[in-house]
Amino acid sequence: MTLPRSEADRIRVCLVDDHGVVRRGLRGYLELVEDIELVGEAADGQAALDTVAALVARGRAPHVMLMDLLMPGMDGVTATRLLTQRHPGIAVVAMTSYSEVDRIRSALEAGASGYLLKDAEADEITDGIRRAHYGDMPLGAAVSRQLARAFATAGRAAVDALTAREHEVLVLVAAGLSNREIASRLSISERTARTHVSSILDKLGLRSRTQAALYAIQQGLAPTSPPP
Repeated sequence: MTLPRSEADRIRVCLVDDHGVVRRGLRGYLELVEDIELVGEAADGQAALDTVAALVARGRAPHVMLMDLLMPGMDGVTATRLLTQRHPGIAVVAMTSYSEVDRIRSALEAGASGYLLKDAEADEITDGIRRAHYGDMPLGAAVSRQLARAFATAGRAAVDALTAREHEVLVLVAAGLSNREIASRLSISERTARTHVSSILDKLGLRSRTQAALYAIQQGLAPTSPPP
């Protein structure tokens, strides 16, 4: 993925985790990444909301939130829901462990852009931040299939409800392509691509591109690993 060429284009990131050692570890690594700028930290959901509000007021709104899901007080799922409602331009990436599949599902339904495992390699985390910022969907490949099976409501929707073009678009969404990339691939306008995505979500009873990607995995329409 092409990195920004100027400091003005650095990706602003906010960390949310109740474990100080986790935040310190992530902070220490992210501060060394040229195209990422750490602009805030919080230890629970309410603190995350307050931190973002203060950053927005200063014109320094984060582009991406790395959100722990299990925290005291306001948890990550509730914080994700409120953040995406109040600040739809901020991408929230859930940070989770293998044992929290139900919470991942809830976070995606609340508006999270994707999820990463807490034991992911450092370069996976930075790549996930970039993907989220540029409109792609960072998905932890190791739990994608398990999570996809959890979408019982999506499973009741029939693929044959989609048109041939919508089926093509769904496969590309599952591959992590943005609307602009889908438009280029299919030689259609970006507006038309966006319309197709909206129609797909409506027909399948889904709320986000990430849910659509997981549905495609569940139906065998896409691989369980994110694109390179």
